[in-house]
Amino acid sequence: MAVGSAREQRAGEFAGRAGAALVAGGTGGIGAAVVATLARRGSAVVFTYRSNRSAADALAARLTADGLPVHAVAADLTSEREADAAVRNTCDRFGGLHTLVHAAGPHVPLIHLSRVPPARYREQLHAEAEAFYNLAHPALAALRESGGSGVAVTTAATHRYPVRDGLSSGTKGAVEALVRAFAAEEGRYGVRFNCVGPGMLTDGNAARLVDSGELDADALAVTRRNIPLRRFGRAQDVAEAVAFLASDRAGFITGQHLAVDGGYTV
Repeated sequence: MAVGSAREQRAGEFAGRAGAALVAGGTGGIGAAVVATLARRGSAVVFTYRSNRSAADALAARLTADGLPVHAVAADLTSEREADAAVRNTCDRFGGLHTLVHAAGPHVPLIHLSRVPPARYREQLHAEAEAFYNLAHPALAALRESGGSGVAVTTAATHRYPVRDGLSSGTKGAVEALVRAFAAEEGRYGVRFNCVGPGMLTDGNAARLVDSGELDADALAVTRRNIPLRRFGRAQDVAEAVAFLASDRAGFITGQHLAVDGGYTV
């Protein structure tokens, strides 16, 4: 297939899907890239945000101005009621749900686990694993009906641990265990679940670590040397992987972790 025709095929690969995609965490760097990518490839998209309404409104306005069906919903996904409402809102507004993407989560500092009290770790588990479960569980019926799929954005650090990343990788590891469980149990209904594990990016949580000074120039240089491609990725790289796993091109892939990390986990 020629490069041009392949791009044209991807451009409308979700256009025939009934219902919409629901993207949790649409105002983050990765989440916003996922929202835009799915919308531009033919999917109606509902995305959630927790508190950054101005960013949510700006993203929705930019995409709707291009004629794309995108809608923002405020939701605290640590609330079972609000997560369930986000799923129902998507199904009611667009007639179903074909893709669920979990790209939400708070900023996680780099810190040795010896300095993380159990209460803080429990809080992070609540924000990561429980929030994912709160959203995925009510979505199962709609995904079964559409033969759809779920994609959780986690981290490459669950496969190669960087020191001081335990607060993030440990709790995201719980999300990955849930993804494998859903993949094993929901496959009989034609539903797939997978993970995308970002490595070091120039946007998203990694960018916040740089801006906060938690990663200085020396640490960045060491990190870059540990990546075979010798560079950092972008949110769009992760969005491309999410779109692939949600598409029919990945129709025989489930229960997997796709690292988007420049080879860091090799």
